Amino acid sequence: QVRLVESGGGLVQAGGSLRLSCVASGRTFNNPGMDWFRQAPGKEREFVAAISGSGGSTYYADPVKGRITISRDNAKNTMYLQMNRLKPEDTAVYYCATDPPTSGGIRSWGQGTQVTVSS
Repeated sequence: QVRLVESGGGLVQAGGSLRLSCVASGRTFNNPGMDWFRQAPGKEREFVAAISGSGGSTYYADPVKGRITISRDNAKNTMYLQMNRLKPEDTAVYYCATDPPTSGGIRSWGQGTQVTVSS
């Protein structure tokens, strides 16, 4: 059983920055690969970024490449998404999740944190 709790969302002007955090807990959490997703109203949930269990490998979706950095601190069971030069189209609920291939085939989701970017 894995519990994921996101935080750090809020309202920011275009061009601004936010850092999202995801804190994991639970006896079955073994520092698997982790992902960030986002979902805007009326849109499908889309992949944003991924990080390997060790933090040594990262991958970013095209719309956010160059503007975000995914990282993790395994000593704190925490993952981060640093978001810079935000755009109105980045407005969405952001979710962290375990990556199924490295988490026993199960994707665990956080509750999400709202990011709103004003123009």
